[in-house]
Amino acid sequence: MFRFAIKVGLAGGTVYYTKQEGIWEENTEKVYERYGTALKPYLESVKKQIPLDIPALPSSGELCFVTKHYYNEGVKSTIHFIHRLPCYAGQLAKKGSDAIKQALDAQPGQKAEHAAAAAPVATPAKK
Repeated sequence: MFRFAIKVGLAGGTVYYTKQEGIWEENTEKVYERYGTALKPYLESVKKQIPLDIPALPSSGELCFVTKHYYNEGVKSTIHFIHRLPCYAGQLAKKGSDAIKQALDAQPGQKAEHAAAAAPVATPAKK
């Protein structure tokens, strides 16, 4: 319960902070530009410390395009899955019924073997 409360608190805090920063409004490009300029000195210091070449941040237009592209791909994949869901359910039901039939077909043979092994040996009655 405590982990759930922490997760809900983090998610709520994130949504509150992003709302205060204006990410959910129409001025997302301004927010991106503001964070880009704020992070630029830190990126410069990291570039000096790390000998690797760090690529430049993408422009806001590129970022919007990529975000929209992957969002649309996610929507398409979700709709395709929902479209195929009856087929998936049918395949799963067939596999389940085949497994049950196979288990039931194997059961009578096992019952006969167990019944023969468990039956007492008939001995002649004493007079």
